[in-house]
Amino acid sequence: MRDPAGGPRVLLKRLRDLMAEPSEPQDRLNRIVREIAQNFVAEVCSLYVLRSDSMLELYATEGLNPTSVHLAQLRLGEGLVGTIAASARPLNLSDAQKHPAFAYLPETGEEIYHSFLGVPVLRAGRTLGVLVVQNRTQRNYREDEMEVLETVAMVVAEMIASGDLVRLARPGIELDLRRPVHYKGHAFNEGIGLGHVVLHEPRILVEDLFAEDIEHEKERLEQALSSLRISIDDMLSRRDVAFEGEHRAVLEAYRMFANDRGWGRRLEEAVQNGLTAEAAVEKVQSDMRARMIHMTDPYLRERMSDFDDLANRLLRQLIGRGPDALSQLMPKNAILVARNMGAAELLDYPRDRLRGLVLEEGAPTSHIVIVARAIGLPTVGQVKGVVSMAENGDPIIVDGVDGQVHLRPPTDIETAYAEKVRFRARRQKLYRELRDKPCVTKDGAPVDLLMNAGLAVDLPQLTQSGASGIGLFRTELQFMVALTFPRVEAQERLYREVLDAAAGKSVTFRTLDIGGDKVLPYFNVSQQEENPAMGWRALRLTLDRPALLRTQVRALLKAAGGRELKFMLPMVTQVEEIHQARQIIDREVRHLSRFAHHLPTRLKLGAMIEVPSLLWQLDELMQAVDFVSVGSNDLFQFVTATDRGNTRVADRFDPISVPFLRLLRQIVQAGKKHGTPVTICGELAGKPISAMALMGVGFRSVSMSPSAIGPVKAMVRELPMQDLTDWMEKALANNSSKTDIRAGLVEFAKDHDIPL
Repeated sequence: MRDPAGGPRVLLKRLRDLMAEPSEPQDRLNRIVREIAQNFVAEVCSLYVLRSDSMLELYATEGLNPTSVHLAQLRLGEGLVGTIAASARPLNLSDAQKHPAFAYLPETGEEIYHSFLGVPVLRAGRTLGVLVVQNRTQRNYREDEMEVLETVAMVVAEMIASGDLVRLARPGIELDLRRPVHYKGHAFNEGIGLGHVVLHEPRILVEDLFAEDIEHEKERLEQALSSLRISIDDMLSRRDVAFEGEHRAVLEAYRMFANDRGWGRRLEEAVQNGLTAEAAVEKVQSDMRARMIHMTDPYLRERMSDFDDLANRLLRQLIGRGPDALSQLMPKNAILVARNMGAAELLDYPRDRLRGLVLEEGAPTSHIVIVARAIGLPTVGQVKGVVSMAENGDPIIVDGVDGQVHLRPPTDIETAYAEKVRFRARRQKLYRELRDKPCVTKDGAPVDLLMNAGLAVDLPQLTQSGASGIGLFRTELQFMVALTFPRVEAQERLYREVLDAAAGKSVTFRTLDIGGDKVLPYFNVSQQEENPAMGWRALRLTLDRPALLRTQVRALLKAAGGRELKFMLPMVTQVEEIHQARQIIDREVRHLSRFAHHLPTRLKLGAMIEVPSLLWQLDELMQAVDFVSVGSNDLFQFVTATDRGNTRVADRFDPISVPFLRLLRQIVQAGKKHGTPVTICGELAGKPISAMALMGVGFRSVSMSPSAIGPVKAMVRELPMQDLTDWMEKALANNSSKTDIRAGLVEFAKDHDIPL
């Protein structure tokens, strides 16, 4: 039995010295297992490393038959070693051979050993191998001995992760750390990106593992924990986080976890065993992640991200570093990988270096995805587990067409995708050739293809895409990326820049649409809402805070002097709200006229149809405005009671379905009845098949992301509009609940050679 007083520290000091010496990987491994065996007074110490083919290979041993190294192997889940690797949990047995999972490997000669202690070799929650000690006599290893072996396993994990052992792998067999990984997620924006991983919130790599001064490390840990707790209290005391329901819950979890005595005690014990404060955080977090990943309770498993974020915050406190300025170090072909992120955060990265975006969470109409579409960034979301598997610099492929992500792809996959990119480039060339051609169907029906925008950086795409105008300019994006409320002069400059860039093409501004999931950190809100999507947002907010609407209207009127001005009101619930807004607008017109400002030549006021209550006010609505625009994202969300940010239900219902298309047709018909132009500006028109469905119910003006205009235009120019209209009439008249509009449109396109 080892000496408990000097054992852990002596062992870690020897391992530190050993790691610093120049030596071959196999020699170093052999010396490591020898040192561990001596320190534990164990007859056997063995290291098994997990390969990419899910086999655990014996890489080093002290006590077993040395000729079995690199020959003895177990499948993941096979034997005691395989069980530890599969469960990521240690095993402590006084008589290993009586355990039901025991598997005898005759080449190792281990049948004479009874006591067994095995721990997983973990890094970032991933199992890289198994470290084992054994004795002939029957005994249970103490808890502190298990703790020491887990600490040593962490050191071994860093050696494996560094790539030192790659040279020891047999030809054609790779270690699990660098194996290719394929994910199937959800395609949020078309395009293909080949590049290298840039983690949005990269794990802090702990380089100094061994403590020189235990007491000093304890003090550093205590100070960092205290600072962490204070910072979390400060964050929770800010009123503006009350709006951020999910973030608020995370912060509450931070506070609870940060003050958890058990967590603090485990950190202190790891330092006491000879680790630096940073290494202690990494070890405790890796152990916790490995345990929680096997929990069946979905709530507890989802809390892993809370623990990860908390550990990262504590590490930053320890090293005195703020968020990494990755934008300064990004490669030219960066693929951004994140759990989730805000729209403004994406804009912090240099666009000329971004080639794609991968999200563990997200939904097709979340605002980070909308911004990604606006800048033409291939995006795949709901890619579970990619953040923990990816490392900065890993090669990666993002397929925004099929929703696939290839991390560390093999050569044949890279070659295939390189050809796919060339094919897409040829298609893009075709779209560019169509850019200046009229958007008219085969039977002569004109269709107006407009683009969505929100920032000045989007404006060059108006010319590049061939859009006939801007059907939706999201004015709130300027507010979301600003540190304070933009002054009227700043708003006026942006709106004038937009109108100048449009060069006479139609531009429709949407007035400020904040609230819900679009939170301004500098806008204090005193009351938290349980359902912010249906709460105080958009027009409701600006009517209650008329200074916001007045300021924006004034900026729009001044920017559009001498030109036509079109803007629309979001989240209208009843027609009376339009009359209230018009009073504010008229007041601003009179104010500017009084001071001889140059006013627009014509002012057109529109309303967005997003709230279902307007469907029973269509006649009044069409007479109260100059045009209407259907916000398909929110309208579909409210009609189907489907939270578009909830990944469990986001794809449950198809907007290309009989009920929703009947509803949209009703809006188009009301517009025709009153001579009021109707357009649609949600994300629904962004793919040829859904755009075709919209045209089938009567839309002749649709707005979409710039990257979608080429494919939709190619579809329109091959479309027989009258045939489509007749087909859609019959399909919507069918009362069968099994009518599949999407499948029917695919067949229609095949029959008429329409490119989708």
